[in-house]
Amino acid sequence: MLFEGRTIFVLWQRELLRMFQEPSRILGVVIQPLIFWFVIGSGFVPSFRMAENQTLDYQYFFFPGVLALVILFSAIFSTITLIEDRASGFLQAVLVGPGSRTALVLGKIAGVVSIACIQALLFLLVAPFAGISLEQMDFSLVFVLTVLGSISMSGLGFVFAWVTESSAAYHALMSMILIPMWILSGAMFPPKVGWIHTVVLLNPLGWLVAGFRAAFAAGQAPLGSVPSALTIEICLLYLSLFSIFIIGIGVLVCHRRR
Repeated sequence: MLFEGRTIFVLWQRELLRMFQEPSRILGVVIQPLIFWFVIGSGFVPSFRMAENQTLDYQYFFFPGVLALVILFSAIFSTITLIEDRASGFLQAVLVGPGSRTALVLGKIAGVVSIACIQALLFLLVAPFAGISLEQMDFSLVFVLTVLGSISMSGLGFVFAWVTESSAAYHALMSMILIPMWILSGAMFPPKVGWIHTVVLLNPLGWLVAGFRAAFAAGQAPLGSVPSALTIEICLLYLSLFSIFIIGIGVLVCHRRR
């Protein structure tokens, strides 16, 4: 048990040290979505109209989705280091050490969650510019959703990084799977089309975006912005179950011999 805790702590600490040694990485994950939010949001403001909610501004609508994108980018950029660690020999050293492979998974995910929380907090500083009231925002819910969303996305990233042989292959998987997941999460447009509505209901990033919308509005997402089935309680439940599931998958793939 002592070795397990040490392995988790060392891997968690290593992820944080990496982040602070590369400040451009912090800025890149925060500033790129910020520019994305401002440019795309400004462009769609004049044409965005919802029949159910005529007063809903697009930059307000888009902000929770971009916060989910910050978490997604944190997971992608942090789990790709698994491939770098394999190439440098560090991963092999961890695998032959006294800690278990489960500790490896937990330590890596713990580091990614910590980084994602820091970057999400930095991004939240601009929330008032999106028309989001800090008085209405439920910070405890935002924090819990950020942690659960980070576990979910870093778990997926860990699985993909473990089974791919190169950074190029990893980026290809990200482009084919995680980025479309974000686009079809209800982040950019209300899920009105039938099949998109169904995808959002089955999409972990859809649960995260819907949860953020509710957390920013005192627990109740703006009318028409999310599927009615995705209440804040359902989002928290689904994300919790998926987090447990993806950690289990990560442990299973990690026990594969490489």
